[in-house]
Amino acid sequence: MSEERKAPEALEPDTPEAGEQPQAAEPEPEGVAGPAEPGPEEVAEPELDHEAKLEHDLEELAAKAEKADEYLELAQRTKADFENYRKRASREVAAAQERGIVKLALELLPAVDDLDRALQAADGAEGSETLASGVKLVHAGVLAALARVGIEPYSPQGERFDPQRHEAVAQQPVDGAEPGTIVEVYQRGYRLGDGVLRPARVVVAG
Repeated sequence: MSEERKAPEALEPDTPEAGEQPQAAEPEPEGVAGPAEPGPEEVAEPELDHEAKLEHDLEELAAKAEKADEYLELAQRTKADFENYRKRASREVAAAQERGIVKLALELLPAVDDLDRALQAADGAEGSETLASGVKLVHAGVLAALARVGIEPYSPQGERFDPQRHEAVAQQPVDGAEPGTIVEVYQRGYRLGDGVLRPARVVVAG
């Protein structure tokens, strides 16, 4: 007796049996997802770096400005010191020149006095015209040399006696002369600029 063939059972899709939990979907691998939005900390960090750089630049500029002020002050102080030195050196040179002139003049003045006396002695003397002429030339040459360095003679006849400019060698009553007036110049004085190089020696009315 032939056995009846059974039709194969239709395949049914796998379904979870009762009590089994469905498997969760596997997570996507890292790095596959799109770019994440930057967080607040990531945005603030570049701003902080920029502020720090600005602050550093400002500090450098302030330091350079301070250095520039120091250099300017140093230059001004050096210039002032140089000007003071130049003025002091000029004063010292002028003082040294004046001292030299005064020393030389004081050495020459006695010779000038001798020439003055020689001229007075030769004045009116018979046969002394040639001698007097020669003495006058020498006398005039010496006075001109003194004048070139600022030294001039002065004769205070008739002036009031001034102890700063005159030296009294005698005092005597003189008719018609006011007391304290210079009535005779015994020796001329010499001045250098506004100062007295040698006071005039005079006779004063008493």
